[in-house]
Amino acid sequence: MAETIRVGFIGTGGNARGHIGCLAGMKGVQIAAFADPSKGALKAAQERVKTKVPVFSDYVEMLDKTEMDAAVISTPHTLHFEQVMACLDRGLHVQVEKPMTCTSAHAREVIRKQKETGKTLLIGYQRHYDPRFRWARQQIAEGAIGRVTLTHVYQGQNWLRNQQGRWRLDPALSGGGQLNDSGSHVVDILLWITGLEAEEAFAYVDNRGAEVDVNSAVSVRFTNGAIGTITIVGDEVAGGMWEDITIAGDKGIIWIRQGGKLLVANESRRRPTEVTDFSGVESFPGSKDGNFIDAIRGKAENQVPAICGLRVIELTEAVWRSAASGLPQKVEKS
Repeated sequence: MAETIRVGFIGTGGNARGHIGCLAGMKGVQIAAFADPSKGALKAAQERVKTKVPVFSDYVEMLDKTEMDAAVISTPHTLHFEQVMACLDRGLHVQVEKPMTCTSAHAREVIRKQKETGKTLLIGYQRHYDPRFRWARQQIAEGAIGRVTLTHVYQGQNWLRNQQGRWRLDPALSGGGQLNDSGSHVVDILLWITGLEAEEAFAYVDNRGAEVDVNSAVSVRFTNGAIGTITIVGDEVAGGMWEDITIAGDKGIIWIRQGGKLLVANESRRRPTEVTDFSGVESFPGSKDGNFIDAIRGKAENQVPAICGLRVIELTEAVWRSAASGLPQKVEKS
C-alpha cells in the first residue's frame, strides 16, 4: 500500500462534504478528485479542501482520468450499484452510502465483485461505531440476555415534508421511500447487534400520497424463532429524528432509547439499570471514514462489510412484496 491513499468522490452534496472534511484532515490521505453534475455542489466541495482539486461533471470521466486508490460514493440510491461496480472494476476501494444497493440481486453481484477484487467495501452505517450499539452487540453475543426472542424498532422522522421536491421522493432515484432511506439504518443495526437473520415479513405500507413508502408497519419472524416489529413513520409533524430499540431475550432485556439512554435488565440486574460505562466494550475508536482508511491499510477490520447491505435489502424487499400482495413473504436469501 502506498504511503498516501488518493480518494475521489462520486457525489459532492451535503452528505459527501462531511466525508470530505473528515478525510481531508487525515494524515496520509489525499483528496484526488470530485465528480458531480451540479456545479454548485462541486464548488461547495472545493471549499472544503485547502488545495485545488480536479472536478468532473461525469464520474466515469473522473475514473478514467484520475489516479486514485479509493472512492467515496454519496449519490441517489439507485445509482449506487453501477457506481460501486465501476469502481471495483478499476481496482478501487469503495465506501458507499446506504443503502448499498436497491435490490438483493445487485447486492449479491457487488459481493461477488468485491470478493473477486479483494478490495475494501464499506457501507456508511455509522451506528456500528456507537459504543451503545457495540455494547449491546457484545452483551447479546456473550449471552447476557439469553436467546433473543422478541425485538421492536421504532423510527420517526419529518421525512415526507422535508423531502418535497427532492430526489428521495422519486422512485427512479431513491429506489424506495423512508424504509430504504433513514429506515435502512435501523434495519441494519437491529440485524447487526442481534446477529439475527430475517426469515419472513408481513407488512402494511402507507405512501401518504407519495410515490414511495412513507409509513411502514412490519412484523418479522427470524430464523431462530424470534419475532419482531419494525415501525417506520415518515410523516411525523415534529422536525427531528426519534429512534427506540428494544431487544428481549429469555434471560433479559436491552432498551436503547432516544437521546442516548441505554438500559438493561437480566438475571444479575433484576430492575432496569442504565448503562453509562462502556469501557468494557470491544472498542473501535474513530469514524466510518477512519475505519475505511485503516481497513484499506490493513490496520483494522472493516466494521460494515457488504453482507450488511445484502441482509438489509433482502428484508426490505420482503416488506415491499408483502405490502403489495397483502400476504406474508419469505425473505429470499442468497
